[in-house]
Amino acid sequence: MTPSLYAYCTPSLVRALKNLSAVLKKGEAFAEAKKIEQSVLLNDRLAPDMFALTRQVQIACDVSKGAVARLSGGENPSFPDGETSFAELYARIERTIAFLHSVPETAFAGGETRTITLPTPFGTMEWVGIDYLNTFVLPNVYFHSAMAYAILRNNGVEIGKQDFLAGGAA
Repeated sequence: MTPSLYAYCTPSLVRALKNLSAVLKKGEAFAEAKKIEQSVLLNDRLAPDMFALTRQVQIACDVSKGAVARLSGGENPSFPDGETSFAELYARIERTIAFLHSVPETAFAGGETRTITLPTPFGTMEWVGIDYLNTFVLPNVYFHSAMAYAILRNNGVEIGKQDFLAGGAA
């Protein structure tokens, strides 16, 4: 039996977001221990033309909830981008995970072949559902999660590959 689109989508996204939250918690603990203002880490970026840590988390959440909404044919909830603390980023991640869990597996029926049209900064893109998940959603969620990890690691937070891969898996 071939796994459903839901099986490829929701558990992967939930795991990535839980791991991202776990990495952020290590960043927050590091800031507290070193007496660094949270805003220093939250506003840091790896290069001048890259997004800051907060925006990396927002995008990982937005791509995740957008994917589940589009692939299930549902509504994509809007989350304002106003987070200014680790606590607010955890709350956003939790809201995103709650939304992902709220969409039943049956809602994904036919999503593999559903046409997904998405405006992007590079123009309107169109995929068939499974290609949208594999070539846009998963790479983007992992990219922005990895950039959040890299920003924290670059600031001296003691995290490693295992934190990125399984930090929130339990």
